[in-house]
Amino acid sequence: MSQPESEPPSRGAVAAADHDLSDAEFAELDAILADIPAPLEPLDVVMLDGFLCGVIVQPTLPEVDAWLPYVFDAGGHRWGEAEPSPEQRRARALVLRRHAALNRAIAEFGTFDPFILEVDDDGDLAVGEEGEEGNPQIASARPRESQADPAPPIDPIGAALLPWVAGFEQAVHLLPGLAELDEPAVSTTLARLFRFLPDDEQGTAALVARELPLTSLGDAIADIVACIAELYELTLPLRYKVEAVRRSTPKVGRNEPCPCGSGRKFKQCHGAVASS
Repeated sequence: MSQPESEPPSRGAVAAADHDLSDAEFAELDAILADIPAPLEPLDVVMLDGFLCGVIVQPTLPEVDAWLPYVFDAGGHRWGEAEPSPEQRRARALVLRRHAALNRAIAEFGTFDPFILEVDDDGDLAVGEEGEEGNPQIASARPRESQADPAPPIDPIGAALLPWVAGFEQAVHLLPGLAELDEPAVSTTLARLFRFLPDDEQGTAALVARELPLTSLGDAIADIVACIAELYELTLPLRYKVEAVRRSTPKVGRNEPCPCGSGRKFKQCHGAVASS
């Protein structure tokens, strides 16, 4: 993964990490997730990447415990015993490092490298790519047998992007704050992302395709990255909004009568005590 040699700290990143996952660590994480036993339904690393972006662009800063269990099971059920196993601790650490790296890249640079798997001529997921760079070590990333296969997309671009966007959609459903915003720009940007999902009862995908046609997988990946960056900026003022402090009683001027009823000026009574 290519990143600038020197990176400023992220804004609101979870589990401050100095670097992103290596190819080997992505493959390790995918293997750990694949070994989570049924009936739990974990994400794979491709869906996880979209899911984490869906968490990052929320208009609030959700607690880790509000979303992390849903990485290991679609229903948020506990994975393993109360005392975490080494595999659980390792998976948690890797997920939070990827979250921190994505957050840092989006916040500071307005871009990131999404995990996308190419589709071969037979419509099967082939060796993956991260952004525009090949990544042969994640070829083992496949949809879990326990997960229901989504309806097949109508084009190779949609087939490649569907798992990533499905992961993003899962986070949006889990944390509905983003979708509930009354902001046309947010709705438009979400429509650009959801165009790759098979369920489109209102014909939004066709409309977006006519307005913003994508001729290659590279163009589609670039549009996904742009959408996430736009959503991040649109929600930034809400995410770090500082609430104004409201007084329970009106402010008393120094030369006004003290509210205690002594008949003295405020500055000579309780105001003097407050300032001392």
